Amino acid sequence: MRIVGGGADAMPDYELLELTLFAALPRRDTKPLANALVARFGSFAEVISAPRARLMEVKGVGEAVVSHFKIVEAAAQRLAKSRVIGRPALSSWAALLDYCTAAMARCESEEFRVLFLDRKNVLIADEVQSKGTVDHTPVYPREIVKRALELSASAIILVHNHPSGDPTPSKADIQMTREIVGAAKTLGLAVHDHLVIGRGGHASFKSLGLL
Repeated sequence: MRIVGGGADAMPDYELLELTLFAALPRRDTKPLANALVARFGSFAEVISAPRARLMEVKGVGEAVVSHFKIVEAAAQRLAKSRVIGRPALSSWAALLDYCTAAMARCESEEFRVLFLDRKNVLIADEVQSKGTVDHTPVYPREIVKRALELSASAIILVHNHPSGDPTPSKADIQMTREIVGAAKTLGLAVHDHLVIGRGGHASFKSLGLL
């Protein structure tokens, strides 16, 4: 089988999706449904992470298929997280971005999460601090700093997503980040970066000179 020899990258999206569907729909030709799903959503990742209601709009998709997709999505996120938790975040940056993208890029509403690091910049905790609407999520700097102290963290990395897909930081993002940096500074807590995750990529406050 091609996937065994070359991994997932050796297969086009529709073939990988076809194999995934076969586990949920045994003894059926899953190629037409795989093609229909990729045509509708654009890629394997977009199909797997699509909301239940939108998936159910596609003829041939039922509860068994949706449930299987969500298991695959959860497994992918768990695998991505295992590659960063307990490891030095700054030297595992690519894996960290992969995890944040898998966890947040396709969410339909904004989420704000904080990655807590110890003195050696090892990731000791990853927590969603708040969830909001399609273009806003409430953030409370004092709560973030308080949680960092509870975890004995020495540094943090801020992460939130833009459901619109465009990771460009907004004025509100910049102002909120300054408030968190100010609150953290009073207690000697470093803010290494603020990442904005979108479907089309990510933005780094540090790389943009905003931090």
